[in-house]
Amino acid sequence: MLLAGQTAEVLCIGRVGVDVYPMQIGRGLEDVETFGKFLGGSAGNVAVAAARYRRRTALISKTGNDPFGRFVHRTLRELGVDDCFVGMESASPTPVTFCEIFPPDTFPLFFYRTHTSPDLLIRADKLPVEHIAQAGVFWATLTGCSTEPSRQAHFEAWRIRGRRQHTVLDLDYRPKFWPSGGAREQAVQALPHCTVAVGNIEEGHVATGETEPHRIAEALLKMGVELAVVKCGAQGVLAMSADQTVEVPGLQIEVVNGLGAGDAVGGALCHGLLAGWDIEHTIRFANAAGGLVASRIECSTAMPTEAEVSAMLA
Repeated sequence: MLLAGQTAEVLCIGRVGVDVYPMQIGRGLEDVETFGKFLGGSAGNVAVAAARYRRRTALISKTGNDPFGRFVHRTLRELGVDDCFVGMESASPTPVTFCEIFPPDTFPLFFYRTHTSPDLLIRADKLPVEHIAQAGVFWATLTGCSTEPSRQAHFEAWRIRGRRQHTVLDLDYRPKFWPSGGAREQAVQALPHCTVAVGNIEEGHVATGETEPHRIAEALLKMGVELAVVKCGAQGVLAMSADQTVEVPGLQIEVVNGLGAGDAVGGALCHGLLAGWDIEHTIRFANAAGGLVASRIECSTAMPTEAEVSAMLA
């Protein structure tokens, strides 16, 4: 949490809401009997993951002014994320996401949200300018560019940031958020403002048009970033800079729910960047963090500590 006069080590902007996940694995939602309620949303999950490594972490977002919104604010604080930049929007309800869990690789999502969901109503004139400029890592998602006023807010944040080191674009892509298309166009415009890009193979394809991990990473470097990280699921993680390529194979784990693994990689990536680790150590650590979360049902509250990740690596 931030104290007076402090800025965040990790400052995320974007999606936050509530995940309602089934407690029975391998059943369709129509047959599930009990559910668990968790903090969710990609930016929210990454913020929690970074906070688990004792990083001063904050989130720029909005919730509805409703019981689920109050749950989000309370849970962010409980998990170590400062919610002082998370507003409440009376006109729109806090988004809720359901999923089905069919291990090892089928986890369909059902989003109960619209293009006016609170986290897409972030405004450029309400941004915490000093905190954006000074954060150790500034993490944004492509989803945040899917509609206005969030799109303008994101580009204003990048203008404020001035392409400072560790400005990360999460290529987070869900087709539902782009009913009229345009994701690649926004990625092309956003990437030159960022120094790091991270996404899975599908997201990399949306941003670059390429389908093979190495070609995706090469294309992302040509589009302006200094470090490209491609999450390859069970096959591991690929990272590429101008002078180095690191490939870390997937871990042998029993997958329960793969939905939070990518956000766990993101939070661990933030930690490694701030720690000044070399690329290989950072990616091995991030890959292990993702594997740990894939072995658990929930996302945010499943994020591991550094001790847990180190034990996995050992």
